[in-house]
Amino acid sequence: MADVTAAPASLRLKSNRSAAFVIAFLIFVFDQATKWVVTYPLQLRQVDTIEILPFFDLRWVENRGVSLGLLSAGSELGRWLLVGMTAAIATFVAVWMWKEKRRDDSVALALVLGGALGNILDRARLGYVVDFADLHFGEWRPFLVFNVGDAAITIGVLLLLVRALLMRDGKDKKKES
Repeated sequence: MADVTAAPASLRLKSNRSAAFVIAFLIFVFDQATKWVVTYPLQLRQVDTIEILPFFDLRWVENRGVSLGLLSAGSELGRWLLVGMTAAIATFVAVWMWKEKRRDDSVALALVLGGALGNILDRARLGYVVDFADLHFGEWRPFLVFNVGDAAITIGVLLLLVRALLMRDGKDKKKES
């Protein structure tokens, strides 16, 4: 006799995978589209800064490092080592996303993967990542200048961390009962 519960779980996993890869692709496309707009139609590289709101500017930054400007690549070798390292991390995230059964974790991983792929493409093509979003309050900047991919990566990682902390607390409470 066939297991009736196995088919829906299998279909749900395939649906989660498909949705996650679509989300990753959409983040990648949106990231690249916004970078194209600030680079070409807005010519932000030549203008340097465009004030949008009193607390938000478009500012041209060529990020040759990884998050928060760490591991700056000052040479071609450094650039390609960063491409390789970030590609390895993106591969790990893609494999995790493929195996992940929870929809919420799949979405978080999709955000990370889509953002990472956009930044990897920039670094491989240009030698730097195009950053342009500058949130500031007067002279205080809570973040470095960032892009859509950076925002997606940050949101995805925060979602994973929050869920991991909530899940841990939930398991602890169940053990106490």
